[in-house]
This record gives sequence, structure tokens and C-alpha cells, in this order.
Amino acid sequence: MRGQLLFTAFWTILTKEVRRFTRIWVQTLLPPAITMTLYFIIFGNLIGSRIGDMGGFAYMEYIAPGLIMMSVITNSYGNVVSSFFGTKFQRNIEELLVAPIPNWVILAGYVAGGAARGLAVGVIVTLLSLFFTNLSIHHFFITLSTVILTAIVFSLGGFINAVYANTFDDISIVPTFILTPLTYLGGVFYSIALLPGFWQTVSQFNPILYMVNSFRYGLLGVSDINIGFAFMMIIGFILVLAAFAMHLLNTGKGIRH
Repeated sequence: MRGQLLFTAFWTILTKEVRRFTRIWVQTLLPPAITMTLYFIIFGNLIGSRIGDMGGFAYMEYIAPGLIMMSVITNSYGNVVSSFFGTKFQRNIEELLVAPIPNWVILAGYVAGGAARGLAVGVIVTLLSLFFTNLSIHHFFITLSTVILTAIVFSLGGFINAVYANTFDDISIVPTFILTPLTYLGGVFYSIALLPGFWQTVSQFNPILYMVNSFRYGLLGVSDINIGFAFMMIIGFILVLAAFAMHLLNTGKGIRH
């Protein structure tokens, strides 16, 4: 009976989140599809033809996994940060806090909803990429697990951002000044093997590098870093962020005033 109650609570939150971004698909699913199409046209067709091969692949083929991951990252993060902050702003959070469900169910519901949007956009961008290049899955398990784990990481990040945010402006600070630079410097458009030794070392402190390279390895079979270590890093990020998010929920930081 207890298990059924917890599952019902989780499923309710997840269903609400999925309906939220599918109901306004023109704002949530269409813009990233258009943006990624422009990336494929500009960086792939126009600039890529001048760059030539990279890592033994055509430039368009090489950047496709990175562009897919970039869409997953931004949409997983954006869905949770906007949704949970909206719940706080409208005082709906009080209904969740007084409900007879543990905090981990609330967190799991929002994270699953963010991951669902990230994966949905990822599928859309993957289908669009097939119009510009040929993609084949080199390692199915690595490809699938990487994209799911990455969506979870940034859904957790979006949740933490939403907890600390006090205004709508606050939810755009991290994506603008932290997430976007890390994404562009995470090996989406280039191999870190092209960088001088010092900057290769600096790049290894960028968490997105591990996610992009793991996904690229799953599709193309090439990577700038060790895949086993990359998975350890990604799972480590999930554990740390989940523990911190649970701490914020349990202490009521940014939620109970």
C-alpha cells in the first residue's frame, strides 16, 4: 500500500511535468529543434566543409553527437529550473510539503520530468541530424546510458538552481554565465587533442567534456578521454547533486520562509 502511494505521487508529478512541456510544445520543443538545425547548417555545412575531417570523421558527423548532447543538457536543466521555481513562486510548493510523501519522491518526480523533456528534445535533434549526416550507433548501451545519466545530472542542477532562485532573473544566471560557456568549451565543436597541453588539462575540469565524449564514443567509437573514468565522473556528479538537493529539501532552504 505504501509503495503504491509513493508511485502514485511520483507518477502524478512526472505526468504534470510532461504535460506542462508538451502542452506548450511551440515554446519547449520547437525552438531547440530550429536552433540545432541552424547549428547543423552553419557549423556543419558552411564551416565544416572548410575544416575538413576531425577525429577520422567528417566534421558534420563529428559535431552531431555534441549538438545532440547540448540540446539534452539545456532542456533538462531549463525544464526543472523553470517548473520548480514556478511552483515556489505560485506557492504550490506548500501543497507538496504538507502531502504525506517523502522529499525524495518530490525530487525524483521533478528530475524525471526534466529528463523526459531533455530526452524528447534529444530524439528530435537526432532525427533532424539524419538530414545532414549519417549516424550509426557504435555502442548502444553507452549511448543510451550516457544520455539518460546526463539528463539526470542537469535536471538535478536545475532543481538546485530553482531552490536558490528568488526572482525569475535568478534562474537565468547559471545557464547564461556557467552552463553555456561550459557547454561550448566541452568538446562539442572540437577535439581537445587540438589544444595545447595546459588547456587540455584545464578542459578535464569541465564536467560536460565527459558527457559529450562518452556520447560521441557511443555513436562514433572515438573519444578524447577514458570512457570508464567518464562514467565514474558522471555518476559521481549525480550522487553529489542528488545528496545536496535532498539536503536543501530536508532543511527547507529557499523553500520554507
